[in-house]
Amino acid sequence: MTLTLAIPSKGRLQEQAGAYFADAGLALHPCTGSRGYRATMAGLPDVDVRLVSAAEIAVGLAAGDFHLGVTGEDLIRETGPDASSRVALLHALGFGFANVVVAVPRAWIDVATMADLDDVCAAFAQRHKRRLRIATKYVHLTRRFFAEAGISDYRIVESAGATEGAPAAGAAEAIVDIATTGATLAANGLKTLDDGTILESQAQLAAASRAEWDAHALVAARALLKRLWARELAKASHVLRTTLHGDDLVARAGASVLSRGGSEMSLLVPRAGLMQAVEVLGSAAVADVEYVFNGGEPLYERLTRAIAATPARP
Repeated sequence: MTLTLAIPSKGRLQEQAGAYFADAGLALHPCTGSRGYRATMAGLPDVDVRLVSAAEIAVGLAAGDFHLGVTGEDLIRETGPDASSRVALLHALGFGFANVVVAVPRAWIDVATMADLDDVCAAFAQRHKRRLRIATKYVHLTRRFFAEAGISDYRIVESAGATEGAPAAGAAEAIVDIATTGATLAANGLKTLDDGTILESQAQLAAASRAEWDAHALVAARALLKRLWARELAKASHVLRTTLHGDDLVARAGASVLSRGGSEMSLLVPRAGLMQAVEVLGSAAVADVEYVFNGGEPLYERLTRAIAATPARP
């Protein structure tokens, strides 16, 4: 069995996901005759890349239809209350940032918190003999967050289009939606509640713990995840070449030993700790590297732990 990796089929998220893999030397190449829905990955022939919508990736991971996928954490969490038992978040990718927030009309000047909204919901139900409407695509996240806030006098109106326009259109009184800068909400006369951030989301490299993980899929996943982590480690580190030092001095420098040979040694130092290391060691040659393979495989370890914790399929 090949390893299936799903990435977004369009938009900014597709561009950023493609750039992320290409940066690790794993460029994606569309398959001829696939109508743009499949691709191969340079250097890893056993990885079958599927290009589908970000929402479909989240649903497919939860169902075990893909082994790995890149999509927003918000979409993964929205697949259901048991999302964390079905989908393991292996690595936050540092792009695709968006917050899932509760927003109300700016005209509600006395409403700033979820407690205020609770009061409004209760008063609305008493006055209008119906529950206040919340428009959203995030049904599961909304229900859980409102339950945690102790709010029950509301009903969800599932949004198929531009959620931020629902209050102005008379389709809802408030909304739950994603926001980045807040400019779109403001343009529609809305404001976020002070404690109304449901989730701070970004793109995640995620794994379906309930997929069919045979030996071939695991070998391919290990090769992919090892390469990605080696690149991440290299981007966050410098390699110092210096004369031989004792372990105590290396520890004081905040470094780890990569290799020793003759009268020299190579050390790995976090970028933020470079000057501290140089001051402790006295003299060193500093180099950037493309990859750092140091024996650690945290992404693969997260994957195997998630698979091991998942009950076997009946």
